Amino acid sequence: MRVLKEAGWILVGQVASVFGALALVRILTEYLDPIEYGELALSLTIAGLVNQVVMGGITNGISRYYSIAKEKNDLQGYLKKSWKLIVYATLIVGLLALLISGWLVLVDKIHYIRLVAAILAFSIVSGYNGAINGIQNAARQRPVVAMHSALDAWLKIALAVGAILWLGASSISVALGYLLSACLITVSQIFFLRRLMRLNTESKITNSHENWAQCIWMYSWPFSVFGVFTWMQQASDRWALQTFETSAEVGQYVVVYQLGFAPIGMVVGLMMSLVAPVLYQKSGDAKDTARNIKVHHLIRRIAIASLMLTLMGFALAFLAQEWMFELLVAENYQGASVYFPWMVLAGGLFATGQMISIKLMSEIRSNELLKVKIGSSLIGLFVNFFGVWWIGISGAILGLVVFGLVYLAWVSKISMKISS
Repeated sequence: MRVLKEAGWILVGQVASVFGALALVRILTEYLDPIEYGELALSLTIAGLVNQVVMGGITNGISRYYSIAKEKNDLQGYLKKSWKLIVYATLIVGLLALLISGWLVLVDKIHYIRLVAAILAFSIVSGYNGAINGIQNAARQRPVVAMHSALDAWLKIALAVGAILWLGASSISVALGYLLSACLITVSQIFFLRRLMRLNTESKITNSHENWAQCIWMYSWPFSVFGVFTWMQQASDRWALQTFETSAEVGQYVVVYQLGFAPIGMVVGLMMSLVAPVLYQKSGDAKDTARNIKVHHLIRRIAIASLMLTLMGFALAFLAQEWMFELLVAENYQGASVYFPWMVLAGGLFATGQMISIKLMSEIRSNELLKVKIGSSLIGLFVNFFGVWWIGISGAILGLVVFGLVYLAWVSKISMKISS
């Protein structure tokens, strides 16, 4: 009964989030031309770098070790060390900001510094938000997670439009709207985190002598290492189009990505938000073979269901592509609708692989993801640049499909072994 109730809350939050993301595309394509939209997409790859390499890895570790810290009755010690790691990550992002600003001055692109500064500030605040949200999700505080998921999507729309009306239609206006939205969401997250800690007043620093910073870092560092390569793969399609085509082509491509790939990622986020904490609790410290076998069988069923949904989505996308684009984007973006079904397929393949990877994370075997993440990302990176050089946007779509297939096959091979 509790799982069904939690699933209901997650569904509410994710449905609101998906509709918010679709509404955001519709609204921004009305205000921004493809060139401005392309510039925004390129700048957001910097936020992706921070999320994949710096903040994201630590966030995964913080989320994974919440249930262990609660079992050991040491949430206070765990939170103290988690905060310490987040501060270190913030300092690294600050250094990255200085390096990027210096590079922009050297290449005489000073007018982009404000945009980059806004995006980096947004990425830092989003990192804090992600860490706290990971704790709330691990604690199975589903209503809180659902509320912030929905609020983030729609507040982003309101504040981005407000910034456009105030400052004019530009990529920096949207970035500032995103930043303000992230700040407000994070303030709310802190309030609910403090309430969560009050609900766990019995959890005080004990004599467990766990080095939480080391535990979290040992779990997290593989995410940061392969995050470099996954970020390169994820950003390469946009930068390849910028290199071989134009910013307008980037804008067209990103609209297809946001309608076809990103919503599937949100749906998978729904599933992972529901399933991951449950599997983490079932695995515990991952030293019990019987518990690991149960997780193995559950993940296999989830993966089969995910793959079936992917194929159904691919078929439906062929039937609905023109109608979807007429409804969801401005007229000067609608020519890209032919790529929509293939983007759905690519998103579904990658999403299924992500679901399977939960098994490794539940068994604290994140280091085994290194080969598959790095190898598949390098293949995707190569196909992206070669494909865009060869056939433009179609090549970028091809790169995503190939990457999704390789990642799914590889992670399946590694994850489906039952650890002993």
